[in-house]
Amino acid sequence: MTIEITHTRREGTLIEGTSRGDGSAEILRLREYGRTQRQPFRRSRNLDCWYLPHSRDHATYTPSLELLAQRLRDAGFEVTLTVDNADRQSFTEAEQEREEKAEARADRFGGYAANAAQSSEAAWKKSHDISERFAFGQPILVGHHSEGRARRDHARMDDAMRKSISDSGRAAHWSGRAQAAANYQQFKKDPGRTLRRLDKLRADLRAVEKWQRGQSAKGFSRNPADPELEVEHQELAEEIAHWEKVIKDAEAEGFKIWSRADFKRGDFVLYRGTWYEVLRVNRKSVTIPHIHNSPGKSIVRATGNQHNDRTWTAPYDGVSGRKSAAEMQQPPQAPSTEPQESAEQSPAVEEPVPLAKPTPAAAPVAGASWQDGMALVLIASKNSPRRRKRALWAMTRHEAQAVCGDPRTSGRSYMLTWTDQPGTEGADWEWVEDNGSHAPVLNELGITPRREWNAAPQAPASEAA
Repeated sequence: MTIEITHTRREGTLIEGTSRGDGSAEILRLREYGRTQRQPFRRSRNLDCWYLPHSRDHATYTPSLELLAQRLRDAGFEVTLTVDNADRQSFTEAEQEREEKAEARADRFGGYAANAAQSSEAAWKKSHDISERFAFGQPILVGHHSEGRARRDHARMDDAMRKSISDSGRAAHWSGRAQAAANYQQFKKDPGRTLRRLDKLRADLRAVEKWQRGQSAKGFSRNPADPELEVEHQELAEEIAHWEKVIKDAEAEGFKIWSRADFKRGDFVLYRGTWYEVLRVNRKSVTIPHIHNSPGKSIVRATGNQHNDRTWTAPYDGVSGRKSAAEMQQPPQAPSTEPQESAEQSPAVEEPVPLAKPTPAAAPVAGASWQDGMALVLIASKNSPRRRKRALWAMTRHEAQAVCGDPRTSGRSYMLTWTDQPGTEGADWEWVEDNGSHAPVLNELGITPRREWNAAPQAPASEAA
């Protein structure tokens, strides 16, 4: 049988005509192929053939395929090699397909996470039911007729609890992967990332156009008659047009694209949650005081800083607001219940937080379990002041464990934690604004948080009735 090696941008690199045990698998699994010459081929059950990962929508490295074909011929196979880099789908079609696959992955991984969580809960309940027999600390009676059963119960409890912990970890893993897949479209279409992506794509397009004119770009030259240059030019033009439309759609929804025309020296720019005074306006960024001056501050001015001799640059794609020097001097406005129209309306004046009257802890309700007691959920962030702990919600200990244990409530720069002994409100901790980013998690868990602190457990439902 003849082995057919084909490559198109539309389908990627595929190998058909092999069979199990014919000796081709050992050659295909070598990590010496692809554009990096470090990739192995993989077997696909859906395609019923071998394929090269990440080869779709890319030009192939032909010498790598020629090396593979020669190795298969040396092993006694008849091989045909066909390469057509011009057969491709448009970038919009490819991106739409990637989004659909991400949605399918999110649904599939979400199902895995739900099954693992259900299995973990069942194993925990099984261990808990067995442990009820030893609720009062009954020891194993050595030599008694119950010794064998007691030891078996302890072993079953241990096995069930280990399974519960293992399945809980699996649930967290698949939940994280499902969330990552669900965030694919939001991540790719984030306006700030899209603007940075467009800058790179436009630079690549300029380089291709120089090569087509016979000029040097990126430190080397290419043959102007290479047909691959025309394909690359078409691909880059399509991708730029696609992401430009994404930016136009974001602008129609209210996204602001900042530029040097929006700033002058002495203005204030909101960058990564902190207001900085503008020292200089550049073509792609504004010069600001060094960011090492910002920890613990909401406003960093040109003078009075620890590192006055050092500066930083804030690129326009990372800017989220602007205020003039006069606006920064205005007293803070009273909090409004109406949503703000833009980041420029954020309060900018630094004011000390007044100490609120301490909230006494009420006496525990009779009959309430430990998990029914109240806990305070706190947010810990790398870039936040450490004067007082920052509290988001009050809820039961059981609910706090579920919220803080969910992988969706932590990120690269922050995490949620909880405590049932936070100290005194105003002196040790304070309430901070809830921006609603964790509302989907709370709704999914069926938790309604409170914004007032009472350390006493809630009365059981039977007593409350």
